[in-house]
Amino acid sequence: MEEQLKEYDEKMAHTVEFLKTDLQSIRAGRANPHVLDKIRIDYYGTPTPIQQVANVSVPEARIIEIKPWDKTMIKEINKAILASDVGITPITDATVVRLVFPELTEDRRKDLSKEIRKKGEEGKIAIRNIRRDGNDALKKLTKEDVSEDEVKDLQDKLQKLTDKYGKEVDAVIDVKITEIMKV
Repeated sequence: MEEQLKEYDEKMAHTVEFLKTDLQSIRAGRANPHVLDKIRIDYYGTPTPIQQVANVSVPEARIIEIKPWDKTMIKEINKAILASDVGITPITDATVVRLVFPELTEDRRKDLSKEIRKKGEEGKIAIRNIRRDGNDALKKLTKEDVSEDEVKDLQDKLQKLTDKYGKEVDAVIDVKITEIMKV
């Protein structure tokens, strides 16, 4: 029975890690190569992450530089960035694609904060769904040879896990919003 709780604990921890990874792609006024993580380019017929066909660097606080190893890929990289939701027009020369991040306006910061809160709420919903699945599995145990007190104890432990990971989600969201709102 404790093994089942450990399984739900791992699922909740995975949900928090997924949220952290997802929030890395939201730009906070300074260049972060993770904004390119979801972008795929057509590399000879195969959708490929930019990081696998180019050297991605941050030479200055608000500039990302993409140097493809195959110079013929510059057009593909340019096209993929324009088609993505990054919201930045790439500057291209013969060998490099540059993304210059403008300072975020107050309105844009507020919009990003709302988006971050929404992602946080989605994370909490996922955690509550894991709790619901766990409670359903625990209720089935009462039909077997497990006492109601043991099941109640396990449900309490599952609720404590849910509360713990809910607070972690709140902390992750608060950190990201603070980062976004910093001028």
